[in-house]
Amino acid sequence: MAISQQDVARIAQLAHIELSPEQTTQATQDFEQIIGLIGSLKAVDTTGVEPMAHPLEAIQEIALRLRPDQAAPTATETERANLMVNAPAQDHGLFLVPTVIE
Repeated sequence: MAISQQDVARIAQLAHIELSPEQTTQATQDFEQIIGLIGSLKAVDTTGVEPMAHPLEAIQEIALRLRPDQAAPTATETERANLMVNAPAQDHGLFLVPTVIE
């Protein structure tokens, strides 16, 4: 799949960044290399290969440190009020944040 400079310009627009013509050319080359690498990875036959939870599993025994999944008691009104003290803006125990959708 070929990446055009128009594709890079569209990606830059979506990322809200401005690229110079030299940066656009470099980004085009970088994207093409990345897509080529992905194509190489897709070409590898992985039939019969067991998925690993951790990349070091292939060379040593790995025990994942996971906490037990246990229900915790919910916060009381007083605890929630103490936690919300640091919130710059709040309403009825909820954090208020700026709108990010255009």
